[in-house]
Amino acid sequence: LEEPPRELPATVHNLSIAGSNLSVLHRAAFAARPLPDLRLLRLRHDNIQVIEDMALQGLPALRTLDLSHNPLLSVAAGAFAGVPLLRTLQLNQALLAAPLEEQLALALRNLSLRRLELAGNALRALPAALLPAGLEELDLRNNSLQRLTAAELRSLEAPGLRGLRLTLGANPLSCDCALRPFLAWLRVTAARLPDARSLHCAGPPPLRGATLLHLRPEGLACAATEGGEPGQLETASYVFFGIVLALIGIVFLMVLYLNRRGIKRWLHNLREACRDQMEGYHYRYEQDADPRRASAIGTP
Repeated sequence: LEEPPRELPATVHNLSIAGSNLSVLHRAAFAARPLPDLRLLRLRHDNIQVIEDMALQGLPALRTLDLSHNPLLSVAAGAFAGVPLLRTLQLNQALLAAPLEEQLALALRNLSLRRLELAGNALRALPAALLPAGLEELDLRNNSLQRLTAAELRSLEAPGLRGLRLTLGANPLSCDCALRPFLAWLRVTAARLPDARSLHCAGPPPLRGATLLHLRPEGLACAATEGGEPGQLETASYVFFGIVLALIGIVFLMVLYLNRRGIKRWLHNLREACRDQMEGYHYRYEQDADPRRASAIGTP
C-alpha cells in the first residue's frame, strides 16, 4: 500500500495498517471515504516520513493514533487539525530520523492530549515543549535520559501538569550528584512514576544496578560528568602533571650532564673566589689583632 485504502466500511471503529509504504500522508488522505466512527488508527512500520496539513481529515471521532516505528522527517503544523478529539498519540521509535520537537510542538498546540508515548527515541532531555496542559501520561521508557534536571522538574510542577504520570524505565540513569534534585523529587512524588521501583543506576560503576529508591540524595557523589567521570579525570590530571614534572626533571638532569665540565669550572671558580675572600678577611683580622701595630698607632 502507498496510500490508505479507500473501500472501508463507514462503521469501522479500529483500523490497523502495518508494513506498508505510505511514505507521505497527504492532505485529506482519509477524506475520500470518511470514517466517522473510527476511534483507533494504527499506522506502524509504514515508512511514513511526511505528514501534511489536515492529513487526518475525515476521522472526526479519532481518539488514539499510533505512528510508532516510522522514520518521521516532517510534521506540518496542521497535521492533526482534523482530529480534535485525539487523546492518545503514540510516537515510539518515530523521532530517530530527524529532530522534530519544534514541529511537533506546533502540531500539538491545539490538541487536548491525555497520553503521549515517546519510548525508544534516544531522547537526552525531557521534551518540555511537547507537554500540553492536561497531559496525564508520558511514556519516556528506553531513551537516553541520564537524569531530569531541576529546570525540567520545575516544568513538571506547572499547574497543568501536576497530575502527570511518567514512566522512565530502561533509561541509563547516572547516579551522581547531578541526580540529586531528581532523586529528592522522586522520593516525595513516587506515585507519579508507576515504574519508580524498577529504576536502576547505569553508573558510575560502584552504583551500577542499584535501585534508585534505595539511595539517598546526599549519598550521591560527583562521580560522573559529560565525557567521563571526574574521579577518572582527576586521576588522569594528576598522572599528566606527574609526567610533565618528570620530563622537566629529566631535561634538567640532561642539561646538568651535558654541561658538567662548565659546571665544575664554575664551581671551582666560585670556590676560589670564596677562598680569596676568606683569606682577605683573615689577613685584615690578623692585622687588627697585631699588638705591635696597635701600640704603634697609639704612640704620638
